[in-house]
Amino acid sequence: MSHATPPRNAPARAWQRMLSGRRLDLLDPSPLDVEIEDIAHGLARVARWNGQTTGPYAFSVAQHSLVVEELAGRLKPGLSARMRLAALLHDAPEYVVGDMISPFKAVLGEDYKAVEKRLERAIHLRFSLPAELPRTVRKLIKRADLVCAWMEAVQLAGFAREEADRFFVTPDSATQMTLHPLAPEDAQEAFLKRHHALDALILSQAGAA
Repeated sequence: MSHATPPRNAPARAWQRMLSGRRLDLLDPSPLDVEIEDIAHGLARVARWNGQTTGPYAFSVAQHSLVVEELAGRLKPGLSARMRLAALLHDAPEYVVGDMISPFKAVLGEDYKAVEKRLERAIHLRFSLPAELPRTVRKLIKRADLVCAWMEAVQLAGFAREEADRFFVTPDSATQMTLHPLAPEDAQEAFLKRHHALDALILSQAGAA
């Protein structure tokens, strides 16, 4: 059986086909091609720490996102459902580009950041979030992210507490949690369930206003 060979000078493919059937263009991602089911499926199968964690399952980006959203709410009681959704989706671009460890992102530099920013903007627009989050919210989510990273590092990735203290943010009594990596299917289900709950809460809060 013969296969067609693309022309030698044909442009490189810059889109990824999702299980939903959507084709997401990395050079010009459209909000119309972003589906929460694709995000949940992808993030549940992307491993934090390049999979270098203990336990029968990798600690997925989907589960990490759930923890960060919970921590953001603990760090700022009364945080709106819309901004909690932003926290849940803070790593959503990784359903397309994967979870590159921070040292590798530093090597790639601005090119990687530009791709990630375009994807983040499309995702935010798809779910009616600001294309650019307020600075205070970005700082809050970043702090929650670093607290979660500390717990992952110490509980799952083999870091000594003193080493984790140097790179991340040490949790206090209000933010300390015990992490148990979930199977991909369970992480995907939990992510979708939380998204739908926040979506309903956003609608409820908008109606009350």
